Amino acid sequence: MTDWLLLSAIVVTPCGMATSPPLDDLSQRLLGKRPGELDDAQRRVLAGIEAGTTVSRDAANLADERATVGERLSDRVAAIGGSWGFIIAFTAVLLGWMLLNSGILTYFGRAFDPYPYIFLNLLLSTVAAIQAPIIMMSQNRQSAKDRLAASLDYETNLRAELDILRVHHKIDHLVLARLDAIEAKIDALAKTGPGA
Repeated sequence: MTDWLLLSAIVVTPCGMATSPPLDDLSQRLLGKRPGELDDAQRRVLAGIEAGTTVSRDAANLADERATVGERLSDRVAAIGGSWGFIIAFTAVLLGWMLLNSGILTYFGRAFDPYPYIFLNLLLSTVAAIQAPIIMMSQNRQSAKDRLAASLDYETNLRAELDILRVHHKIDHLVLARLDAIEAKIDALAKTGPGA
């Protein structure tokens, strides 16, 4: 892309403010692509440039807005199941169950799950069978959040890069205009001669 094409990207109004050219023109000049070749992220960034709006969005808020009830529930179960409070409480229940069935209720002949704790093993297997897929759902949701965050980071980085490029070209245009003015003054001085 030549400097002339890049410099022509800046449109200056009579009051001196730069305006955004149409989206088609922006996509060709800034990204070197026709509008039909742009992906969704590039379209959103160029539309934001054209509208003069920001593209920064919070990935966590967006993910929470899109979450279903089941996804929020799986996050909550995973948060509880992966906490120290759950581990300590679960350990206390297991120890209490074993103590109750090995010592206290056995003494009275009323133990409902004596030592190899077959019923306790069944309960633990059931909890594990239910909890594992729920935790996996939560991990899948976290993975989707990470992909969304990466996508939003890409949009923000692209917007920053394009804005820097536009500012750089605008400054180049202003410097060239200033150099042309200085050159014109030098030419005028050269024509009038050294003694004038």
